[in-house]
Amino acid sequence: MVLASVALAQESPAIGWTLLDQFDKPYTATADLKVLLVAHDMAGSKLVKAALVDRPAGYLESRGAVFVADISRMPAPISKLFAVPAMRDYSYRVLLDREPRVANRFPAKADTVTWLQLEQGSVVATEQFESAEALRQAMERGTP
Repeated sequence: MVLASVALAQESPAIGWTLLDQFDKPYTATADLKVLLVAHDMAGSKLVKAALVDRPAGYLESRGAVFVADISRMPAPISKLFAVPAMRDYSYRVLLDREPRVANRFPAKADTVTWLQLEQGSVVATEQFESAEALRQAMERGTP
């Protein structure tokens, strides 16, 4: 389902921001970024996890993609003691949006993952995924 909110996302910078990952290592979005996956809730994060099961480390990066998880509504003790340490076992990088400073710039729908297709930092397509299988197929193709 392609959203009509592409224009809104284009007005919001899709690059130039920096977030820390689950290992507290910074990542800065540059014009080389091709796909930005955003989960606004735990259900969306679980879709990404299911779509990436059995994928090798570096799978997202090899496709010019990054994953941002909005954890701003999660109580700090829970995220610090349980959620973030559990994410360190993932085979992929999770950029943690604790404020949120990045996730709130883009369309959100509960229980989905937002896929933002980028060209030179501009959003050219936006799609919401409700199933891990559909997300996995899109990642294999490289397009939503």
